[in-house]
Amino acid sequence: MELTGARWRKSSRSNGSGGNCVEVADNLSGLVAVRDSKDPDGPVLVFEPEAWRAFVSLGAGVR
Repeated sequence: MELTGARWRKSSRSNGSGGNCVEVADNLSGLVAVRDSKDPDGPVLVFEPEAWRAFVSLGAGVR
């Protein structure tokens, strides 16, 4: 899977102390990619946009 054009942004849910750092790339055609910002060359989870929206909406009430 080609992710060269991915524009990664840190999730607003990530904290500033170095933990829980999640980055999301949602500029790719037909998919949303998610990775650990502490391991940018590590594994990437890939979601279809509809599945990503459902996942994010489920977590919207969790703090």
